[in-house]
Amino acid sequence: MSLAKYHDKVKENDTVILYLGYDNMHAIKIKKGSVFQTRYGALRHNDIIGTTYGSRVHCPKGYLYILYPTPELWTSNLPHRTQILYTTDISVVSFQLDLKPGAVVVESGTGSASLSHSIIRSILPDGHLYTFEFHKERAQKAEEEFKDHSLSDYVTVTHKDVCQFGFDLEDVADAVFLDLPVPWDAIPSAKKALKKQGGRICSFSPCIEQVQKSCACFAELGFEEISTKECLVRNFDVRTINLPNPEFFSRDKTKSQPQKKGSRFDRDDMDAYSEETAENSAQCDIVESSDTKENTTSEVLDTPAWDYIGRKTAANFSFKAGISLGRMPGHTGYLTFATLYPL
Repeated sequence: MSLAKYHDKVKENDTVILYLGYDNMHAIKIKKGSVFQTRYGALRHNDIIGTTYGSRVHCPKGYLYILYPTPELWTSNLPHRTQILYTTDISVVSFQLDLKPGAVVVESGTGSASLSHSIIRSILPDGHLYTFEFHKERAQKAEEEFKDHSLSDYVTVTHKDVCQFGFDLEDVADAVFLDLPVPWDAIPSAKKALKKQGGRICSFSPCIEQVQKSCACFAELGFEEISTKECLVRNFDVRTINLPNPEFFSRDKTKSQPQKKGSRFDRDDMDAYSEETAENSAQCDIVESSDTKENTTSEVLDTPAWDYIGRKTAANFSFKAGISLGRMPGHTGYLTFATLYPL
């Protein structure tokens, strides 16, 4: 399988995404004779081979979809070896670093290679990614994944502690990304790695104290346009709001309630008020029954029963609304960007 070159049929040894729902996906490698258990029952790999990506596949108790892996889907389903960057932050990084086909990017650390896959997709077909990881086993695992995804030609994985030993690269990179506990130790080496005509750099840090120290280091080394961003996803609950129709007219108060004479209600007024109340109740019952008859509703309102917002009746008005949550959890870290201009 190749994340660089798309093909439309499932083949043996392909890594595919099983889509059972928005929050229920699995990444599996197709092997003849193998069986994968889902909540809808057993899925035989032999039944998948040869099908078209995007197809619906039936299981004993339901169905699922076979999807071709993209960097976004891989981010949602990859095996976690470390904390990862998700699509929200990745999109900001790709935009701010001006990643494009043919660009050369330096990254540290590799981690679970979530960002690495997105970077490679952005710089294809002529670009290259140099990624560094200080943990030997994680570096080896990332290299195996790149080879399995047919991306080895576009990435070089190096096991190295860049905070202590630097990148050993000079005048090669258009952009640098740092995800390190002490990024200020690697910034001088990152500056050397950037091309002489300049480039962009990004540092990802979970703590604001790290951001402050990194910004001071950027400024000291001559970087400009230093800015820090925090990207959060605002979730909205879609709800149906049901409100009574407003009455844009004034009632005659003398007819709406009995008048007092002295300290007691007049009996004649009380009888008239009771009759009027009963008549209004009967009219309300008629209006409520008209909710099930669109033609009656339309006649009462002299407007269509449905419009682009919601359903209208003589008694109420319903519409859809997006309600934001009071709190916005989900802080992952701060993204600090800076630009190095040519001397």
